[in-house]
Amino acid sequence: MPAEPEQLRQSSSTATDRERRIRGAIEEIRPNRDGGDCHLIGIDGRRVMVRLTGACTLCKLSRMTLEGIQARLVDKLGELVRLIPVAAASEAVD
Repeated sequence: MPAEPEQLRQSSSTATDRERRIRGAIEEIRPNRDGGDCHLIGIDGRRVMVRLTGACTLCKLSRMTLEGIQARLVDKLGELVRLIPVAAASEAVD
C-alpha cells in the first residue's frame, strides 16, 4: 500500500530534523581552529559518513575528534549511530 502524502511529509520532515541535529553536533565539535575540518558526507540509516580534511588528516588526535563527534551524535539523536570516516580520493590506498 503506497504511503499517503501526509505520511511522506512527516518522514521527510523527520529526516531533515535528524540531518539538522547531525550537522549541529558536527558544528559543535568542529576542529577547524587549527587548520582542520570535518565535513558530513552522507547519512545512511544509523551510519553517518564524515571526511576529515586539512590538518586533521595527519593529526594524531583525529581519532579523539571522531570519538567526540560520535558521542555528541549519540547525545543529540538519542540513538546509537556509527560514525564512519571516509578518505578523500587522493588519500585512498591502492
